[in-house]
Amino acid sequence: THLQSHVAAGATTVALDGDYFDRTNGLPNGILLQDGVLESAPASGRSSLGITTGGTLTTARVSFAGIWQGNGQRRPLLLNTHAKGKFSLYTPAYGSATPREPGVVEAVLGTFPPARLGATLAGTVTRVTSAGPTPIPRGGAVIVARGTQSKAQLKAEAPAGQQVQAVLSLSPDWSGLASAIGGGPRLVKNGKPIFHAGESFQARRLNARQARGAIGQLPDGRIVLVAVEGTKPAYSIGMSTYELAVELSRLGATNAYGLGAGAAAGMAFDAKLLTRPSGGIQGKL
Repeated sequence: THLQSHVAAGATTVALDGDYFDRTNGLPNGILLQDGVLESAPASGRSSLGITTGGTLTTARVSFAGIWQGNGQRRPLLLNTHAKGKFSLYTPAYGSATPREPGVVEAVLGTFPPARLGATLAGTVTRVTSAGPTPIPRGGAVIVARGTQSKAQLKAEAPAGQQVQAVLSLSPDWSGLASAIGGGPRLVKNGKPIFHAGESFQARRLNARQARGAIGQLPDGRIVLVAVEGTKPAYSIGMSTYELAVELSRLGATNAYGLGAGAAAGMAFDAKLLTRPSGGIQGKL
């Protein structure tokens, strides 16, 4: 509700819980693309939800690839996440500083363009440091190297004063989309509820009745936002993923996608723009 109130002066009048997230730092588990800028890479083994500039929803298994290059050869690159022995690019979307990691090498780029897909992103290394956290400059970025070989390569190929280039891409190519978000799984395809989408979720997460969120699209293009309350046996125990898929299909969605579930799932809206007819809430959207 605090987020919805904060943005209510703009176009947003309804806020719905989005992707699953890491409770230690609040970062999304899957893709986050806002205004064409990639802030988080898609989750492996799960579908992602894309939104075109015209408001059409599209769902696909999307993979991420990133590369960087200094004065040497091209090197693989992660975005706003870490893995043993890998290079990572941290942008201001991650936060104010890189993670607290001993035994790493970090190259600070004082200025760096927004992480748009398919574009050549270039910046100059202003300093090289060891161990995080390192402040991420506003309008800049930090490349972090882990492991003996990667650290040596970053020191040699991205010293202070060296220009560094990076390219980020998705497959399939979603560079033309306005926005994208993770979550999952896919719930409805061609108007039919999906019993098992084959995505990398634990069975208990899919089958447990709990609070859930979802988004769908009707044949005429209208968007349906659904929130299910749960964990309150005297009021509502929630729904399983398949039960939610059936409900979206009954509402007429030709395509639907699951969002966050559990204690964080919920919906907030501007009461001034909604009426309360018998049997529910109807939005003037």
